Amino acid sequence: MSDSLRELRLRGLAFNPAAPSDVLIRLMDQAAGELGQLMCKDRDLPDAVIDAALRHPEWRIRGALARNQHVDPSRLAPLATDPSGLVRARLANPRLRPWPRWVRPLPDDILVTLLTARDGGADGKVTANEIISELDSSRQIPLSFFRSMAGRDDAALRIRATWRWESLTPAQQAGLLDDPDPAVRAAAQDRNWELDPERVEAELPAVRPSSRPFVLGRCALSPALVERCFADDVVHPLARNPHTPADAVARLARHPEAKVRELVAARPDLGPDLVAELRDDPDDDVRMRARLHPFPRTWAEYDVIDRVVGHGPECVCPVTEPDPDPATVPSPDWFAACAVSGEPVLRRVAASWSGLPADLVGTLAQDDDEEVRIRLARNHPSAPPHLLLDVFVTRPDHRSDLMTLPGFPRTGRAHLIGHPDPGVRALAAADPTLPEPPVHDADEAVRRAAAANPSLTPEALETLLADPRTAEGAAANPSLPVPRMRALLDHCLNGAAAPPTSAGRRKATPS
Repeated sequence: MSDSLRELRLRGLAFNPAAPSDVLIRLMDQAAGELGQLMCKDRDLPDAVIDAALRHPEWRIRGALARNQHVDPSRLAPLATDPSGLVRARLANPRLRPWPRWVRPLPDDILVTLLTARDGGADGKVTANEIISELDSSRQIPLSFFRSMAGRDDAALRIRATWRWESLTPAQQAGLLDDPDPAVRAAAQDRNWELDPERVEAELPAVRPSSRPFVLGRCALSPALVERCFADDVVHPLARNPHTPADAVARLARHPEAKVRELVAARPDLGPDLVAELRDDPDDDVRMRARLHPFPRTWAEYDVIDRVVGHGPECVCPVTEPDPDPATVPSPDWFAACAVSGEPVLRRVAASWSGLPADLVGTLAQDDDEEVRIRLARNHPSAPPHLLLDVFVTRPDHRSDLMTLPGFPRTGRAHLIGHPDPGVRALAAADPTLPEPPVHDADEAVRRAAAANPSLTPEALETLLADPRTAEGAAANPSLPVPRMRALLDHCLNGAAAPPTSAGRRKATPS
């Protein structure tokens, strides 16, 4: 048996959804090479396999499991205290490529363990602070956890709560500013500088304030700093800043650059005279933003609209975790009003909200605007299966995300078997209702999907296992009998003679 055929069969077995635990555990052996790491990172795993990976002596196996996005994260809790700091760091930040749109949050107990660790592991490869830095940039800490930390008994956690100062409630901010622990008070006061115009000005570099766009876009600004921004023509952040003074907003509304006027046109604090003026602006995008009034009545509503405008149907931006505080997010009634608006932008906003009621979901699923339909398919758990399939066919950039959704159709795809796009044919080739999976298709991915189709008989799979063009798919086929899986594994890992095929004992099993 050639090395390439051996590797293809092992890879197929590693991702066979029907492979028993003993088969998967053996694939963590050194004889399987890096395949055990790939398996531990990229597929759902039975409990026995997770337990074996957690106890595995090779840190790379444990580190691969730490990056797994398919396993219930609560099962990964032992890795937060793993002897290897590299394993802890991979749990803190999986650094997946490509980065998924939705990153699931880690459970509170894992977050607390990582944030309060006194060391970075026995191997000394990383420090505790380096692991915390990885965690902070990973998008795995939900806003609800930051808010919960503000009331924790551990002062170190209350200090961590100040990291997301702007996401804390006013009451929580006040409590931390008056905390009995001086270190917590100091951290809170340090974060509270964003609302002090004089401190904001002092924090910015004297020569290039534009190097801190977040500060210019979110913090309270002194009149002198506002004038510096106008003098240096660094005004885009000011157009979004809730603290920009009214006289500066009026100047921005008449700025010669259309993009600046566009950002101003949807501000919730815009007066009726400026709204009327901007609705007659010569630029289409400025007029569109001005027409959105009075929908952005709050800054939370403004931010929701701003995250949608201008992104287009090909947008693959990460999904932002909904804020758990109802006082800081638009109301359900507001989203419902957006859903029936005559403005496509507002319907796109509604389609991006996962809490939209079923009747409005049905309406938006038939919307004339393609971006409305795409956003609904990607963001709403009740998006109809036919819509998910339609978006899969027409928008290749969204395919990997769509296939992870529970509502994505697993059957009813056979009509796409002749599609010119091999990615679509591969989807159709996996449909278990397909009478004849196209195992001889010219495209490798289509052949692999066809060979893994559970409608194939064990007898048919024997021929496919012997062919390098279909061996991987056949080894991944859930219809492959478990004794045959074990025999293939024996043959691939140690060259043992394979027993007779499932077709009978009349001939030797192909190698």
